[in-house]
Amino acid sequence: MRTILVVDDDLHILELVRLHLVAWRYKVLTASSGEAALRLADHSVDLAIVDVMMPGVDGFQLTARLKEEWDMPVLMLTAKGELEDKREGFMSGVDDYVVKPFEPEELLFRVQAILRRYDKPTESKIEVGDLEIDRQTLQVVKGKQKLMLPLKEFELLAILASRPGQVFERRYLMEQVWGLDYENDDTLNTHMKRIRERLSALQASVHIHTARGVGYWLKEEK
Repeated sequence: MRTILVVDDDLHILELVRLHLVAWRYKVLTASSGEAALRLADHSVDLAIVDVMMPGVDGFQLTARLKEEWDMPVLMLTAKGELEDKREGFMSGVDDYVVKPFEPEELLFRVQAILRRYDKPTESKIEVGDLEIDRQTLQVVKGKQKLMLPLKEFELLAILASRPGQVFERRYLMEQVWGLDYENDDTLNTHMKRIRERLSALQASVHIHTARGVGYWLKEEK
């Protein structure tokens, strides 16, 4: 599960962002000041979402520190939407800039896009639960059982298995598997239904869950 650090001195915004990120299956750390954020930065944080206008260490200063000391990706979420503010933000090292008020789904898209850019090279084999997913042979293996999935189904399962517990947005899955000119949502629904049936037939310990209105995620059921 990915860990996101949210930094904002507005406690209402802090809680709002936290709730959305938790709903999208991220682990969330919160801080109401730049100083508090720096104390949390060592906790294996994958991404920071940072406000600008904070007392003490402001968002620009915090971003520079997070970049310099941890090489951490940063999304700036702020009411300061003037071009000069954005310029200063990008000069400090932010990876993306979102102006308040914001649409929660847009925040999700941007968080996922940043995390993808920072992802490590894809491993040829993924182990999740009692399954091994082999990208080279395109096989799903459980013990002595081997299953060959149709290519699109395999690609979808491999994406979900690459980050167990993380919600993958529907549009992202469609673009990754079918390309920019993706088909309608019914195509994705049909493929997910078939993958679920195959995992059930294997009696696999992992199951695909639906985040209603958002996307899908994979979880091991112990």
